[in-house]
Amino acid sequence: MGESDITGKDDLATLLDEIRACRACVEAPIRASLPHRPRPVVQASSTARLCIAGQAPGTRVHATGIPFNDPSGDRLRDWLGVGREVFYDPCRLAIVPMGFCFPGLDAKGGDLPPRRECRALWHDRLYEAMPQVELVLAIGQYAQAYHLGADRKRNLTETVGHWRQIFAGERRPRILPLPHPSWRNNAWLKRNPWFETDLLPVLRAEVARLIDIKARHQDPKQADRTVETGFTVNRDLRSKG
Repeated sequence: MGESDITGKDDLATLLDEIRACRACVEAPIRASLPHRPRPVVQASSTARLCIAGQAPGTRVHATGIPFNDPSGDRLRDWLGVGREVFYDPCRLAIVPMGFCFPGLDAKGGDLPPRRECRALWHDRLYEAMPQVELVLAIGQYAQAYHLGADRKRNLTETVGHWRQIFAGERRPRILPLPHPSWRNNAWLKRNPWFETDLLPVLRAEVARLIDIKARHQDPKQADRTVETGFTVNRDLRSKG
């Protein structure tokens, strides 16, 4: 009998192993099958108090197995005020995209929406297994739809524009909505200078508070299994912090 049978909650390490082995989008897809071999990418632990909820891996992340390992990730780390060493430390920061696998490209060469199988099978269980998470950064419309529900506004601009009310709400963990850090949103960022002047200082202050260096490697066995679940961070990458 597993821990989930006794407590009603999943053991996090076991759950991450199950996510890594998931092939539902190929073997039992909700609609069309995933057009390539699944490669789930996720980062989580029992100590991370901050969680990044994005959309889904892109082509470069699918090739490397490392989340936000692209120019969008560089911009996101700048928004957060952290380097790669902190960003890829699962003991301090969780990364839970709405789709764990690269969903493929549409006819125009853009990324398809996150696979629906991930949300249906994993997300509720994964967040329940991480009760220590205090803040979720909901990046993009799909993450905002899941984490905010009826509190999401008509579009992304309105949702992010109401970040103060959302952040100060009673929902736990707290939610801070963000646009995607892609270069495709450069025009949006220019049209909305309040994002940089008003929101980013609050975001960086919260990140500094939640990513406590004392939490690092409190649970080394959990951290090792977490890294194996989504990607392998080698020593060279960690040393670039």
